[in-house]
Amino acid sequence: MLKQFIPDQYVKSVFEISVEQLKEQGVKGIITDLDNTLVEWDRADATERLIEWFDLLRAQGFQIVIVSNNNEKRVKHFADPHKITFIHSARKPLSKAFKTACKLMNLKREETVVIGDQLLTDILGGNRAGFQTILVVPVAQTDGFLTKFNRRIERRVFHTMKKRGLIEWENSDEKN
Repeated sequence: MLKQFIPDQYVKSVFEISVEQLKEQGVKGIITDLDNTLVEWDRADATERLIEWFDLLRAQGFQIVIVSNNNEKRVKHFADPHKITFIHSARKPLSKAFKTACKLMNLKREETVVIGDQLLTDILGGNRAGFQTILVVPVAQTDGFLTKFNRRIERRVFHTMKKRGLIEWENSDEKN
């Protein structure tokens, strides 16, 4: 059961993900969470650095779909200025939204990676749906109400995984 929570890769931010390595692995599409993955959960717009990252991905031929549990208004406001396809109210960790995002990009699961900041939604959902997953450290140290609950459970899962030798990341217990 715990193995479904283990990402294929763990990085501090989306900016540390190697675009070259993704290309070498045959990845052509990126499904990414929004809140605390790309920007703080309470930041409405993309940062300049993030816009440059989107431009880099597109220049390298990647497609991007945002899959968020947040509402349409929030996700649309963020995604539309950058012409990024999105799925709101995704109900992660259920796999339907991940599979839909893959179909929207007309790609296979092996050609797609899921990026997110939460084990209980992004990583569990991506793994259950058969995608490669990348866990990032949350952009902000604060969370919305529901996410605070998830983080408590997540800390216990991290502790158990570390205790059983399933993960070896530095500071995994302090991640949240």
